[in-house]
Amino acid sequence: MQHSDSPISAVPDELVIALEALARRAGAAILVVKRGGIHAEAKSDGSPVTEADLAANLVILDGLSTLLPDVPLITEEGDDGLKVLADPDADFLLIDPLDGTREFVSGDPDYTVNIAYVRGGRPVVGIVHMPETGLSWVGDSRTTPSAAWQIDHNGAWQSIQTRTSGKTLAVLTSRSHQDPDTEAFLKKVSVSELVRRGSSLKFCLIAAGQGDLYPRFGPTMEWDTAAGDAVLTAAGGAMLDLNGQAFLYGKISEGCRNPGFMAMGDPGLAVTLF
Repeated sequence: MQHSDSPISAVPDELVIALEALARRAGAAILVVKRGGIHAEAKSDGSPVTEADLAANLVILDGLSTLLPDVPLITEEGDDGLKVLADPDADFLLIDPLDGTREFVSGDPDYTVNIAYVRGGRPVVGIVHMPETGLSWVGDSRTTPSAAWQIDHNGAWQSIQTRTSGKTLAVLTSRSHQDPDTEAFLKKVSVSELVRRGSSLKFCLIAAGQGDLYPRFGPTMEWDTAAGDAVLTAAGGAMLDLNGQAFLYGKISEGCRNPGFMAMGDPGLAVTLF
């Protein structure tokens, strides 16, 4: 089934609306920095960071201090002290203020702001905002049934859902992080279309019924995937590790590093993938 073109079928609550607005404000801060010129530096792991990453991070931290002051958070741009959860079973937030910094630095529009709320090891609310287009994608699995939306640059909310996959698959892969395992995997599945996009947009396109599968064998961090995972899952999709098991967050002892994964619009695909 394709995603719905009908008006929103579930009403987002105040927290979801506020988090989407916060991500949008962070996106605006990124665009302000961009207009002044982009200057990238290398972090200790070799990945790039810019003033825009830091500006967006400040906007989000300031907003969350009011919205959710008692919820621990882990942010890509935070100090290591923020990455220690006193209670491993507690709710927490995962933040990537600018996902796709390589795209941002190169002038590519495929970068996003990611905010996720994690409960029981799974992201139950996710917001992905794309500053260049003004689009946002939101997922909320706290409700029954879960609900997902796309929000346009005018602030109009539209329900989205994943589609049922066919015999051939529209596969999305990373634009900046290709690896031999992914290339080998692509030779084993029936691919009708291969789309290379940056950042967490790949999750959102599948959530909106515009793709079927995002395989990832290379390294990612929890803040890279949590918001997109939440959107995809709320829209009817599934996110599984390479053993076909539930994809969990809060792996503090592992430095918040993710294993490989399969993100799919149709959970029934798991039968053929694992």
